[in-house]
Amino acid sequence: MSSSAGRHGLLSAVALLLGTVAAGVVGVLVLVDGPTEVAMPPAADHPSCTAAAEHWPDELQGLAPRETEPSHPSIRAWGDPAVVARCGMPAMPPTEDQCVVVDEIGWVAEDLGGATRLTSFGRDPAIEVIVPGEQGPGPLLLPAFSDAVEQLPTNDYTCS
Repeated sequence: MSSSAGRHGLLSAVALLLGTVAAGVVGVLVLVDGPTEVAMPPAADHPSCTAAAEHWPDELQGLAPRETEPSHPSIRAWGDPAVVARCGMPAMPPTEDQCVVVDEIGWVAEDLGGATRLTSFGRDPAIEVIVPGEQGPGPLLLPAFSDAVEQLPTNDYTCS
């Protein structure tokens, strides 16, 4: 193996490790001129996520879709910086966090410092949408995800 190939392999391994760490902290790492690195949701292959994936928006308020890594039907991204949606997240337990209702669907908002994580509430599994601050207020994007969330089974929790 040439030293150039060895360095490329090492750089790829370091990039993968850094991407995995960043994805675990924030949920998303956007790479310039490449696919959006996303951590695989735990229940990405749940049958209701397969159904939800058929209802992802084609575009998101003028933001074009972009590739994700891994490429999986339960993961979708739009724009740059990317808004990322993942189906197959664990259902949220009862919470006193801020909960907003859009199209009769509950969402819990969490400030990530520069982005907002919005997680469907009262659904199992859940859909998570991460909206970078540059893409505007996250709740304004939520109506585009209503059809997808409606494919998920409800549990006993509702926003109050």
